[in-house]
Amino acid sequence: MKTPLRNYLLPAIVSLLALLAQSGGEKAILLLRYQRDALASGEVWRLMSGHLVHVNWTHLGMNLAGLWLVWQIFYPLLRQGQWWLVFGASLLVIDLGLHYFNPQLLWYVGLSGILHGLFAAGAVMMIRERGIRGSLFLLLLVIKLGWEIWQGAMPGSAESIGAAVITDAHLYGAIGGTVMALLFTVRATRPPASVD
Repeated sequence: MKTPLRNYLLPAIVSLLALLAQSGGEKAILLLRYQRDALASGEVWRLMSGHLVHVNWTHLGMNLAGLWLVWQIFYPLLRQGQWWLVFGASLLVIDLGLHYFNPQLLWYVGLSGILHGLFAAGAVMMIRERGIRGSLFLLLLVIKLGWEIWQGAMPGSAESIGAAVITDAHLYGAIGGTVMALLFTVRATRPPASVD
């Protein structure tokens, strides 16, 4: 049975926007990246666009490959609208986390934090559906995040993109995705209200 194209709307739209942003070159990256001083001056679009631009085409390619892989593994576990909520929550938690807990960070680009949010949400939802498989995915994510907290970026990741990896964004994104998935789970298991 063929999968409807609408099931791929989120990764398709995000990929298209990221490719368009990156095709603008260095000027577009400077205009769109998350940049603390520009945000303080009112350039609030950077809160969203900073996640769509990347250091270079290699960085973009790696993130888009990750997006499509995460989507292929997890997309049936949530409805399209729920995935957009996970995307938005991950983005919001990353932006708040960077603003309040990383004041030394002057600028940021990339989709990897949101990818960690999508992965976390998918793993939590998979635990409900398929038990052990979802638990293994969540365990892998926790191990990766633990490594990044104590050791820094995964070996070779900074060299592959030619820039520092902001691992805190991965943690913040995973928190946002996990919280949304837990909210979906609680809502799905809540008994219906009785009518007197």
